[in-house]
Amino acid sequence: MATTSGAAAPPPAATLPVRRGTGPAAATSYCPVSSARPWRRARLSSANAARARLLRVRASSMADSVEEERLPAASATDGPLELEPQSQVRTGMWNWKGYNIRYQYAGTSGPALVLIHGFGANSDHWRKNIPVLAMNNRVYAIDLIGYGYSDKPNPRELGESFYTFETWGEQLNTFCSEVVKSKAFFICNSIGGLVGLQAAVMEPQKCKGMFLLNISLRMLHISKQPWFGKPFIKSFQSLLRNTVIGKLFFNAVATPESVKNILCQCYHDTSAVTDELVQFILQPGLDPGAVDVFLEFICYSGGPLPEELLPRVKCPVLVAWGEKDPWEPLELGRAYASFDTVEDFVVLPNVGHCPQVL
Repeated sequence: MATTSGAAAPPPAATLPVRRGTGPAAATSYCPVSSARPWRRARLSSANAARARLLRVRASSMADSVEEERLPAASATDGPLELEPQSQVRTGMWNWKGYNIRYQYAGTSGPALVLIHGFGANSDHWRKNIPVLAMNNRVYAIDLIGYGYSDKPNPRELGESFYTFETWGEQLNTFCSEVVKSKAFFICNSIGGLVGLQAAVMEPQKCKGMFLLNISLRMLHISKQPWFGKPFIKSFQSLLRNTVIGKLFFNAVATPESVKNILCQCYHDTSAVTDELVQFILQPGLDPGAVDVFLEFICYSGGPLPEELLPRVKCPVLVAWGEKDPWEPLELGRAYASFDTVEDFVVLPNVGHCPQVL
């Protein structure tokens, strides 16, 4: 069951934010999200065009037939588009299998968007996006079980593998049924992309379409390691799980200084790494049980790969990739453009691993 309360209804047209520049003077413009026409495959030649293209989601197969207002196309000489005030973001708690799951939501009309965070993050990672998206959409951002302010059951007490993409995929699909109460577009970052793909494979009818931002390549997956390294990986994982070394490693990482350094590595634009962001990431990671979830996932070297799931999804997929991502190299990510389900692959100039935080 979900604890919810109403929010002011936004206009029905759907938009996604594109931020240009950095700092207080940076401008934000809005790209329409229409469900009436197929996605275009046109290649973009400029950085601004690429960023605008990033969040244009257009697929007739991705939405029900709904009459909706559309924003007029803006020319180069037009001023900023006028939109309704941003919707208030609310927090709800949802009970899933006896566990409390935190989520944030805003907007009461338009297409449903579900935002799925990456490893070590939570729904606050979308804090800049939710109110803007909610002007024209019903927006939900979920804390996956084990992360954020959702419950963190101890994997050692569950008796079997729990923190897997199958678990999170099931959680996401049930969330759509019980909280969103409709089909939805999935917008996913990093390992959240694996969660979205897994959910769409498990229950294709739940997902209208998917937008993958720098999806995790899972370079530490056991199948991607040389044969001679596999025994060492298993031994190292056992060391982390079963000795004090794992907790010492976690304690070294779970500090403001370490979190800030890690974020500065992956964001490229270090001005986005504020003290507020560091606290949003760090604070729930200090909750009881967080260390066990952390160690369980970094030792999770099995499960599905993106290249295994992409051919199996039935909905259109848009992939966008920050060219400055140090963790998931662009040149490896380009391979996903060749999958039939991928409608377009967009390169984001001067963007790191988490484009939504710009």
